[in-house]
Amino acid sequence: MTDYSKKMTEVTAPPIQSSTKPDKVTINYQVGMSNPQAHLFEVTLHLEDYSLSTLNLKMPVWTPGSYLVREYAKHLQDFSANSNDKALSWHKISKNHWQVDTNGISQVTVKYRIFANELTVRTNHLDGTHGYFNGAAIFFRIPEFDKQPINVTIQTPNPKWHVTTTLPAVEAKENTFVAEDFDTLVDSPFEIGTHQIYDFEVRSLPHQLAIWGKGKVEVEPMIEDIKRIIEVEADMFDGLPYERYLFLLHLSAQSFGGLEHKNSCSLIYRRFGFNDREKYERFMQLVAHEFFHLWNVKRIRPKELEVFDYDQENYTPSLWFCEGTTSYYDLLIPLRAGIYDVKTYLNNLSKEITRYQTTPGRKVQPVSESSFDAWIKLYRQDANSPNSQISYYLKGEMITLLLDLLIRSRHQNQRSLDDVMLKLWQKFGQDEIGYTAEELKQIIESVAGTDLTEFFQRYVHGIEELPFNEYLEPFGLKLVADKTREPFLGIKVVSNSGKESIKFVEYASPAQIAGIDAGDELLAIDGIKVTGKQLSERLNDYQPQDTIEITVFHQDELRNYSVTLDEPRANKYEVVSVKKPSAAQKENFANFLVV
Repeated sequence: MTDYSKKMTEVTAPPIQSSTKPDKVTINYQVGMSNPQAHLFEVTLHLEDYSLSTLNLKMPVWTPGSYLVREYAKHLQDFSANSNDKALSWHKISKNHWQVDTNGISQVTVKYRIFANELTVRTNHLDGTHGYFNGAAIFFRIPEFDKQPINVTIQTPNPKWHVTTTLPAVEAKENTFVAEDFDTLVDSPFEIGTHQIYDFEVRSLPHQLAIWGKGKVEVEPMIEDIKRIIEVEADMFDGLPYERYLFLLHLSAQSFGGLEHKNSCSLIYRRFGFNDREKYERFMQLVAHEFFHLWNVKRIRPKELEVFDYDQENYTPSLWFCEGTTSYYDLLIPLRAGIYDVKTYLNNLSKEITRYQTTPGRKVQPVSESSFDAWIKLYRQDANSPNSQISYYLKGEMITLLLDLLIRSRHQNQRSLDDVMLKLWQKFGQDEIGYTAEELKQIIESVAGTDLTEFFQRYVHGIEELPFNEYLEPFGLKLVADKTREPFLGIKVVSNSGKESIKFVEYASPAQIAGIDAGDELLAIDGIKVTGKQLSERLNDYQPQDTIEITVFHQDELRNYSVTLDEPRANKYEVVSVKKPSAAQKENFANFLVV
């Protein structure tokens, strides 16, 4: 029976009951999908040899690797609990905490359903073609027994459907797998359906590429490139930290993303995004990124993430290194693997620097703060976000570039950030001991051979502009800003269903000073209709300090604004070679980028 009112008036939840744990509790999950078109996973939890007077069940609110409270409990429905077909009373303690009154009953069965119609790497998706789920988004954690082994049995709706996961299979039990503890269960996604599976080996270890969805993929060349990425990263860390590995790829219309796990990664990419060479290389960067997380994040991770708290945010100032450094390497590794050349690498790096230099929030938010505030900002963008925030992915990548160049320059390329990663792996990663922010700094300093306190204060904890050219110069490179001809207005416009929507207004720009808001609908300049695509061309007809009249709809009100245009701004940055590099610069460049 249900009793929601029992605890709803309490301000704070009572502590979870502490009691002597039995020597053994058998935990069995069963996941069915009898009507996949309804997008409902049917989950049964069966416990044997349970002896506590209450059963605490807690649904995680987030999943490791994706730093946002996603409230997975919102997808749960039809909860019930029984023992030998006799209903047990239960009540909710909090949004994600169910408590069942067991009174020492040894066998308990809990049933519920999970709505699954969100195709991302961190959520669940079920339809007539497949089922995919992440452990944090479908399974309860039993706090008293989260270190116990957990069995999972999959009931497929069609005999043609098969199950792919990195969890080991239980002998003599069809589609049954075992996780050594709850963390492992959360870290092991499941793909169920008629997806294609391709087996290959790297360093005598078995690997799989599983592909779901329609699209155009040349599998054999893709696998060869994946092999090259694996080899490059394995060389960095003196081997591979797993017995087998799964690349799980979902093909969809427009999605892009990945989520790392210890023995697998989930990838989602545009179904026709492999034909264009540039888009294919972007996919390989995604592969390199998620695979690099095998070490950086999954095993080398901040102290704050050493033990996961699935009930709330896990704050750390070091996501800039977790994600930013990984982003730095996801550009380098395809170069080292021979997937693209130096020219392509520098072009990709230039695009990243352009993104950074054209984000005004870099002057407002330190990257350590961006790391800490990931839970409330990065994944919750609003119209002002570019003015007030900087991505820890992006600035972390920029800082890592400078650190790598600093180390290489000081040690004639005999040391690099590769040495930092290997040292972190040896000291923290192999035993999965979390590092503090200070310990991370100390490891980098030990490789650099210099005190980096000022560097960290300025660029990690501060908002000073990054001195790219100072660090690029020893390698015969420089950053060149390309200014447009058009006077600066300070808005970004997106065309949508015939409406020209102003999505962003830069702080202190001519548009913002005049009173134009994000959300306004752009109509005309000087009385003549204008679209987002025409905006740049139209602005080229004017000079800096010209005053123009911009007409918009503001909350359905027709408004005219007088805007005085400013001097042109740089909208593109390019890393190029200096005209006459010295012999030392040539040597440094060759040792940095030439494979």
